Amino acid sequence: MDKNVNVGIIGTGGISGFHMAGYKACKNVNVAAVCDIDYEKAKKYAERHGVARVYADYNEMLANEKLDAVSVCTWNAAHKAPAVAALNAGVNVICEKPMAMNRFEAQEMLEASEKSGKLLMIGFVRRFGNDAAILKKFIDEGTMGDVYYAKATYLRRNGCPGRWFGDKEYSGGGPLIDLGVHVMDLVRYLCHNPKPVSAYGFTYDNLGFNRAGGGQSWIASDSSAVREFKYNVEDFVGATIKFDNGLTMNVEASFNLNVKHDVGSIELFGTKSGAKIDPQIELFTDMNGMLVDVKPCGDTGLSFNGLFENEISHFVDCVANGTPCRAPAEDGLTLMKMIDAIYESAKTGKLVKIK
Repeated sequence: MDKNVNVGIIGTGGISGFHMAGYKACKNVNVAAVCDIDYEKAKKYAERHGVARVYADYNEMLANEKLDAVSVCTWNAAHKAPAVAALNAGVNVICEKPMAMNRFEAQEMLEASEKSGKLLMIGFVRRFGNDAAILKKFIDEGTMGDVYYAKATYLRRNGCPGRWFGDKEYSGGGPLIDLGVHVMDLVRYLCHNPKPVSAYGFTYDNLGFNRAGGGQSWIASDSSAVREFKYNVEDFVGATIKFDNGLTMNVEASFNLNVKHDVGSIELFGTKSGAKIDPQIELFTDMNGMLVDVKPCGDTGLSFNGLFENEISHFVDCVANGTPCRAPAEDGLTLMKMIDAIYESAKTGKLVKIK
């Protein structure tokens, strides 16, 4: 890549640090400016990372800077507005997951991308993991046959990050929209992005915010808050989603659940073999009349070393060279339709069709 790419970062919370590291790892990329509604916080962030200009208003940043791309790293309720503003200003965007608060906001974002002709990529970082690449190769080359059932699980025993993550006004929901989105998207990506057609879901809010000390802390490292936040999201969500190719996916996600330990896994069941990532990849099949378990050689578990760098490098490559995007806005909209349908089903107690 020979073209210089000028980048801005909107939102300087914890996730933005991973974007910054990704940009710093790229050649010919300059993070020209950062923006946050908390100006003093953004100023310290800029000083820490050697960024020249700081803004409290993304519209001002977009007007004053000649940017090729921006990262939107705000809380969920503030994904749509800066993303649309950047796209309308002719700037490419990578927006953290979830794409938006709901499918209607996501649709507006997609339409802004289509109208402007600029890229809108969604931060489905699990697509760029080594585990995804390994398992996808097995699936693509036919080792698993037709995958017809999947389990997507992301459970925390005592693990809401706190602050805005527990306030529905800012987050849009709890573990489904924050954690479930990762494993739901990973299953769909591995299975060649089938179209969801229906969802049945249920939620519980029996336990409340993190209840006890001990174990791993998931409290957000950035504790500076410019406002007070409530805790009014679900503790646990379960759902079944049907797809147009016959695939059925079962989803479980929690911030707080009386389970022995945290779980983050996906399981796929095909006509030739099954597979699980938990955290290493295993395949389950039969050979010479015997049931066998297969473990690929080497470390096949998800590595965070280089994970976000892979994602950001791909985004920059798309911006600079027009490379087809592996996490396009269309897939973000589909995930928001799935999430909306699960929440609607949980509210009504009925199966919800997805259109």
